[in-house]
Amino acid sequence: MKTVLKSNNPVLISYAEALLKDAKIETFQFDQQMSVNEGSLGILPRRLMVPDEDLGRAEDILREGLKHAPLST
Repeated sequence: MKTVLKSNNPVLISYAEALLKDAKIETFQFDQQMSVNEGSLGILPRRLMVPDEDLGRAEDILREGLKHAPLST
């Protein structure tokens, strides 16, 4: 598993996850529990992970998809 996105913005993570799922790339959120444990203050970033073999394609999809999104990374 490789990190394709790291953010403390849950909306951005969800949007990126949707983009990758549309492209049939499996995703996993790491550190989600840590965010809940810290009281959901948004201090600890979550990591969006993809299988090693999908990393390059996932990065390309997010680069293009997030370029037009009204969200900051």
